[in-house]
Amino acid sequence: MTMSTRVRRELAGWIGSVAEAVVAAMGRLTIKPSVRLIEIERNVFIMRMLARPGRSVPPDCRILLPDGDASLPAPPESWKAALHGSRIEVVLRPDRFLWRPLDLPKRAVEFLDAMVRSQLDRLTPWSAHEAVFGRTAPVEISSERIRTTVIAAPRPKLESLIRLAESWRAGSIILFAAPETAPMPVDDRLTATNATRLTEQRLGGSLDVGRVSRVLAALLIVAAISAALSFAAGSLLGERLDEQQGQLTRRISERRAALRLDLQGTDNAALRGLMRRKQESPAAVVLMEALSRILPDNTYVTELRIEKDRLQIVGMTQDAPALVKLIEQSAHFTRATFFAPTTRSADDPGQRFHIEAGIKPHFGLGT
Repeated sequence: MTMSTRVRRELAGWIGSVAEAVVAAMGRLTIKPSVRLIEIERNVFIMRMLARPGRSVPPDCRILLPDGDASLPAPPESWKAALHGSRIEVVLRPDRFLWRPLDLPKRAVEFLDAMVRSQLDRLTPWSAHEAVFGRTAPVEISSERIRTTVIAAPRPKLESLIRLAESWRAGSIILFAAPETAPMPVDDRLTATNATRLTEQRLGGSLDVGRVSRVLAALLIVAAISAALSFAAGSLLGERLDEQQGQLTRRISERRAALRLDLQGTDNAALRGLMRRKQESPAAVVLMEALSRILPDNTYVTELRIEKDRLQIVGMTQDAPALVKLIEQSAHFTRATFFAPTTRSADDPGQRFHIEAGIKPHFGLGT
């Protein structure tokens, strides 16, 4: 088995499992009660609805199913709405079926359905495709053996029941075989709980495993194609973006190289002067930090102006002449002097000073 064949089989099995789960979940959500047909005589059925407590149901009625290709009976008017989309459980008389006991090893209980299918043509006159069949629950007959009873009937004999359910627009039909020990005629009180389930068939318009599997496979194919297209588009877009990024990187490198050449050339003296001034001129934050270290705690600066290489400060202090000396002692200033008279009024807490000093570029440790 090749790898591709194995992958296809695994994928088909997974899709089938998901489809069965979806159909089972949708079946549990069905709000319509089931309709039961109990065969009390040959081709004579009692039809009743399995009512939920507190809900009204149509009255029981008798249905006569003709043999052969005769026209199928129509349901009573009171039943038409109830039958539409419902599940029909048909409990058939045991004399319709061939009953064959089958003894198997106890270990075969896990594969019982597959073994019944494989041995059906040996136990009955029909193959698995020609018959409707089922089995009873296995019974232990010894420590190493189990026994089950295979139940089978030719499929064409039961086709009329399926066509009847289709004509009534039912959603699905389930066939049961009444117990072999059921009294004859079969009592109309017989239920499907003590009968053997044979087969279930979804009818037109209902949700079935095959249809859900096809939809899931189509969705999976569409998702795979979409993912492949997205990957291809992403790859093309990524290559284009990488190309544009490379072009931008080259342009930036070229522009930087051109700027370096301009700075080194002789035809851009103004730019070199600005760069030199930037390197030689101290920053205002450096001057403010130097002043904050120089000025005593009883001194308050109300105005500060920096114009080129000159600094002017205005404020209040207790000893204005002492400030001039402190400023001149700083490595950042030179030639400190008063550019306006020092005054003091009755309302001022100290002397109002106006000091001007030259700025001396200084790049010490940490500046």
